[in-house]
Order: sequence, then structure tokens, then C-alpha cells
Amino acid sequence: MSSSQILLLGAVAGGTIFIGLPLGRMQSVDVRVKAFLSALATGILLFLFWDVLAAAVEEVEAALTAGEDGRFFWLSALLAAGFGVGLMSLAMYDGWLRRRRQRAPLGVGAASLAEYEVERHVVSMSQPQWLAVFIAIGIGLHNFSEGLAIGQSAAAGELSLAVALVIGFGLHNATEGFGIVAPLTGDREKPSWAFLAALGLIGGGPTFLGTVVGQAWVSTAVSVLFLALAAGSILYVVVELITICARMASKQVLLAGIFVGLLLGFGTDFVLVAVGA
Repeated sequence: MSSSQILLLGAVAGGTIFIGLPLGRMQSVDVRVKAFLSALATGILLFLFWDVLAAAVEEVEAALTAGEDGRFFWLSALLAAGFGVGLMSLAMYDGWLRRRRQRAPLGVGAASLAEYEVERHVVSMSQPQWLAVFIAIGIGLHNFSEGLAIGQSAAAGELSLAVALVIGFGLHNATEGFGIVAPLTGDREKPSWAFLAALGLIGGGPTFLGTVVGQAWVSTAVSVLFLALAAGSILYVVVELITICARMASKQVLLAGIFVGLLLGFGTDFVLVAVGA
């Protein structure tokens, strides 16, 4: 299989995330339905949180079991640092956005008109839109590690495994697309197709980039770092989604949505195992 064919497989695996994105344009959604959909997305993200953290910890434990103390401490440090950065960076950025919104409307002042237009657009985005962006970032970091697995398998000559990974990850990404746009359903402002496309590129594009890197360079440390970043950012989004869902509907609706989301997450994972990935 040529390099271009391998990269095409990576693009296909990441591209399935676009399947669920049009659901973000759903309008006139009952608040309980919206809460259920957001809770379902939370369940999918909880599965991803478990999935990526388990994969990262597995590499650290392997170094410990092998008696490689230096490698163990190095990977442990990457795991802790990546998790902390992924978790706290989104929290700090969200805090910065809230402070900027409180000072709106903005004045041009000494800033250039271009800078002003960019800042006005960033601050004017609704909370559901920013939450969708944060979800896409967390899933994108997770999908980068998936791309690494595809590229590394192909580079090692394990083409059947690479194809199996593409099938499994493609199924995963199809559900992740819905998880990204769930907060947008029923929002007062219908998201544009350009905005949905940008979310797809943020969430699915890293699968292709990971395939490029994994094909050329195999690194456990890089994989652990991106898995940790993904776990931290996904945990932040899960906390945000649970807080929002709890204000919209009862605990029964919230837990039912999370349960269904977990079933979808583990179901696609079982498919991945079944095809030999």
C-alpha cells in the first residue's frame, strides 16, 4: 500500500465525523429532548475519557512492569502534565471568554479593525457554540492518537490491522460528530454550515494528521502525551455538559441519556475489537 493510500485511509477515518454534524442545525427542540441529547453526548464523551486514559495508563504500566524506571517516570510525567494542561487550559480559556463578554460591547480603541472584528466574533459566540468547539478540541486530540495508531500500523507493514483500525475508528467518529453538535440543537442561533465544517475539521482533521506523523515516526511518548491532553480536555467538557443538563431536565433524563451514550461508545468499541483492531 502506497503512502498516499495510507493517508487516504486516515482521511476517511476522520471524515466520518461529518456524518453527525448536520444534527446541530435542529431547531424548535423541546428542552427535555435537548437535555437528553446533551446527556447522550456526555455518555459518549465519558466512554472516550475512559478509553483514552486507559490507553495512556497502559503504556505507563508497561514501562513499570518491564522495570524501565527512567522510561516509567518520563511517561508518568508526560501523562500528568498532559492531563493537567488539557483540563486547565480549557478552564482558563473559558474564564477569559466570560470576562471578555462581561466587558462587551467592545470599542475599537487602539486595536486594528481586523483585530477588533476577530475579537468581536470570538466574544459574540454563544455558550453552546463554544462548548461545541471545546468538545471538538477534546475529540480532535483523541483522534490524533487514533491517527498515530493507523499510521504506525501501516508503517510496520500490518496493513490488515491498519484497515481494521480505519473501519473501527470511522464508526467511532460517526458517533463523535453527534457528540460535538449536541449542545447546538435547539440553540437560539442556528449554526452555519461553515461553522459545522470548522467543527468537523477540528475534531476529525487530527486523525489525518496523526496518520501522517505515525507513518513517518513511531513514538510512545507522543502518543501518551496526546492521549493525556485528550483525557483532560474531555473531562472538562463532561463537567460542563453535566452542569448544563442538570439545569434543563431531571436526573432521570440526564442519567438515561448518559446510559445510552455509554452504550453507543462501548458498542462501537466492541465492533472495533470484533474486526481485529
